[in-house]
Amino acid sequence: MQNSGNLKVLTIGAVGSAAGLIVPELLKRGVSVRGFVHKAEDESVARALGLSEIVVGDLANPLTVAEALAGMDAAFYIAPAFLKNEAEVGKQFVAAAKWAGVRRIVFSSVIHPVLLELVNHTAKIPVEDALLNSGMEYVFLHPAMFFQNLASSWGRAKTTGTYGEPWSAETRFSRVDYRDVAEVAAIALTEDRLLYGTLELCAEGNLNRNDLAALMSEVIGRAVAPVTVKLPVQGGPSTELKHMFAWYDKHALLGNATTLRAVLGREPRTLRTYLQELNRGA
Repeated sequence: MQNSGNLKVLTIGAVGSAAGLIVPELLKRGVSVRGFVHKAEDESVARALGLSEIVVGDLANPLTVAEALAGMDAAFYIAPAFLKNEAEVGKQFVAAAKWAGVRRIVFSSVIHPVLLELVNHTAKIPVEDALLNSGMEYVFLHPAMFFQNLASSWGRAKTTGTYGEPWSAETRFSRVDYRDVAEVAAIALTEDRLLYGTLELCAEGNLNRNDLAALMSEVIGRAVAPVTVKLPVQGGPSTELKHMFAWYDKHALLGNATTLRAVLGREPRTLRTYLQELNRGA
């Protein structure tokens, strides 16, 4: 890409717990960043991150998407989890970006989008297909389960001494710190060395819930027991989430850390370090 100081990048989900981590990575590279946020009250959060250009809108609204993309050189795209009509919204974003003259899109997809039983994975396939056919430059990021997903359960683990999930305690997952994903995304947006890559992004370690609870116990300094959460027969999570939990009950979701290590030129952040940060309130 051109000199970072002249580069204009749109970041979708600019205040999200994951996607928001892209913003500081781009700003420290001197990039001009425009943030796309969903709610007006998110504007103050975006400004606190250092953004001066902010567009408030809905990804499903072509008018606000067009406004956000106008004049941009590149875009970071990620869909909110279980977004309604995710595939169509993503395809419309790609088409709008091409029409606006955007040169490059870095798409935060998901590890193994070809898992046909998981709608939150397969919804990424048409978006990748649209990018492949767009003529634009692209980089596909395939991150594993985020370390950051554990933040909402950390307080309960400390106070109750339990950590629960609604699937088998034996299921193993690869995980990744989204700060590392954000660094890869910033490299992909500002440099050419990752162009046209499909990058599986995982840290080392494939822990199940028993392993995770043992690690939590070491970090907290008190026993944390792994438990299996029972979902209500009626109500509760969406059908899509329940289906995902049922799949996790029988299948691991694993990847390899080689690509992330190679791109960063260092070891990926570890889950132990992330949990230690949570424990310190960092």
